[in-house]
Amino acid sequence: MSTLTAAFQNIAPRTPNAPAVILFSGGLDSTTILALAKDLGYAPYVLSVGYGQRHSSELAAAKHIGKKMGVVRHEIVNLDLTRFGGSALTDTSIAIPTTPSKDKEIPVTYVPARNTILLSLALSWAESLGGLDIFYGANAVDYSGYQTVVQSM
Repeated sequence: MSTLTAAFQNIAPRTPNAPAVILFSGGLDSTTILALAKDLGYAPYVLSVGYGQRHSSELAAAKHIGKKMGVVRHEIVNLDLTRFGGSALTDTSIAIPTTPSKDKEIPVTYVPARNTILLSLALSWAESLGGLDIFYGANAVDYSGYQTVVQSM
């Protein structure tokens, strides 16, 4: 067990190899949380979501990293959030900015309620697996004014 994992021992599985659903974009935060869940002793089931985002590099990375890290199962759910728009990531009529937004301003790349939707999908899968645990990697330093992170800080 790593020193980092020892710091999180209070969230170790109640039984060895208990299933845990990890929301997995393939980025740094979700890869770190996947490694932590594995090191704690969970059986990792990873969930990636293609929600109509303009980029696919993280989903390609998720497939590769999931295989390398030996997850139990990797599901990629396609959920078309482009139908609702409201974000530069899902609406081609909104330009993706090339400069950072002002502090305290919600950026145009914010996808309305995306994290809530992703967590709901993870909960659904965890329940069907008989699991009680969901892991989600978010970086508070990197919040950039996103509504869901700001409200929880």
